[in-house]
Amino acid sequence: MLIQDIIARKRDGLKLDRSEIEFFIDSYTSGALPDYQAAALIMAIFIRGLDSEELSYFANAMLHSGTVVDLSHIQGIKVDKHSTGGVGDKISIPLAPLVAACGVKVPMVSGRGLGHTGGTLDKLESIPGFSVRLPLDEYARIVEKVGVCMIGQTEELAPADRKIYSLRDATACVPSIPLIASSIMSKKLAEGIDALVLDVKVGTGAFMPTEEKAEQLARTLVEIGRRAGKKVTAFLTRMDDPLGVAVGNACEVIESIEVLRGGGPEDIRELTLLMASHMLVMGGVCPDPAAARERCLVALGDGSAIKKFKELISAQGGNPEAVDHVELFAQAAHRTMVRATRSGIVQSVNSTAIGMAGVVLGAGRRQVSDPVDPAVSLFIRKKIGDTVAAGEVLVDVHYNDDRGLTDALERLQGAYVIDDAPVARKPLVLKTIQS
Repeated sequence: MLIQDIIARKRDGLKLDRSEIEFFIDSYTSGALPDYQAAALIMAIFIRGLDSEELSYFANAMLHSGTVVDLSHIQGIKVDKHSTGGVGDKISIPLAPLVAACGVKVPMVSGRGLGHTGGTLDKLESIPGFSVRLPLDEYARIVEKVGVCMIGQTEELAPADRKIYSLRDATACVPSIPLIASSIMSKKLAEGIDALVLDVKVGTGAFMPTEEKAEQLARTLVEIGRRAGKKVTAFLTRMDDPLGVAVGNACEVIESIEVLRGGGPEDIRELTLLMASHMLVMGGVCPDPAAARERCLVALGDGSAIKKFKELISAQGGNPEAVDHVELFAQAAHRTMVRATRSGIVQSVNSTAIGMAGVVLGAGRRQVSDPVDPAVSLFIRKKIGDTVAAGEVLVDVHYNDDRGLTDALERLQGAYVIDDAPVARKPLVLKTIQS
C-alpha cells in the first residue's frame, strides 16, 4: 500500500476504506511514515472531511494504536464525562466523586489547559501532593477500590492521537470536527468505559462558538460512541460567560469543594447535578434523571460526596486535609481589581479574553513547557445580565508575577460590554443528543 495513493484519494474527495486508514495510523504511530506525508493526508482530511464510516475506522485505529484498558473485572457499568473545554469549567472535579459516592464507577482520563481554557489535570495538581501520573494498573486498582480515579493520558493510551494532534497544531488543522471527534473519542474509549456523558460548550469561551458547529461536533461524537457499542449522551451547554465565579487552578478546586458540600455557584451546581443524574441512569443505579438527581442531593447533603473526594485525594497521593483547610492551597501574594467604567447592565462577556488574561498571569500556558501558577485566581463578580454601577468590581484579580499584569488587566477590562438595554440570558443547557 502506498501512502501517496491514499493521500491522492482523499485529496480528490474519495472515500478511504478501513485498510487504508489503519495503514496510515499504524505507519505514522510506528515512525515509518514521515511528518510531511502524514501532514498532507491530515490537510486533505481537514478540507474533504470523513464520512461516518471513515470516521469510525479512523477513531478505532487511533484507539487501538496503544493499550485499551480492560476494566471488565470491576463490577458495574463504568461511566465517564468529557467537556470540550471552557473558562471556569471545573465540573469534572465535583462530578466524579459525587457520581462515585452514588455507586457508579468513574474512570476518568483528563487533559491539561489548552489555549484560553483550563485543564482538569492542572487544577487537580494544585491539591498538595495529588498525582495525576499513575500507571494503568494503579489506575484500575483505584477505580475498583475507591470508585473513581482521575489521571492524565499515559504513553500507552492512544499514542496516535498525541502524534496527530501535534501535527494538526503545527499545520493549522486543529479546528476540524472529524479530527477533534476522533481525538476525543479515541482517548475516552481507551480508558475502559461503558458509557459517556459529553458536555459540548457553545459561546464566546468555547472552541465551538456557534450552536450549529457545536451540534455537529456533538452528533459526531455520539455517532462514534454508538458505532463502538457505547451509550453516549451529549449536552450543548452555554459558555457565553465563565462558569461559576472562580477562574484559575487552586481557586477552582476550592469552588468545587463548595459544590461537594452542597453549595457553590448556581450554574456549577446545576451542571454538576445534570451530568451526574444522567451518569447514574447510564450506570444503572437509578431509573430516571429525577430519581438520580434526588440521590445526588442526598450525597451532597449527608457528606458522602465530600468524603469520596477525600478518599480520591488520599488514593492519588494528595493531602485530604486541604479539603477542610483551604489555606493549604497556594495563595497569591498580590491582589487588584478591574472596575466598571460606567453604570448599566452587562450585555456580554468575552470569556476567551478572560481565559487569556489568566494565561498571561500564569494560570495557563503560552507554550507546552511553561509552568502553571496554581495560585493565580480571577474571581468574576459580574456576569451577563447583571446590573453594575460605575466603579463597581467586575473582576477580582489575585496574582504573583506582575510582568503580565498590564496586559491581563486590559484584556479583562475589554472583555465587558456594558449598556443600558435589558438582557435575556440564554438557558444553561441548549440541547440534548443521545445515541
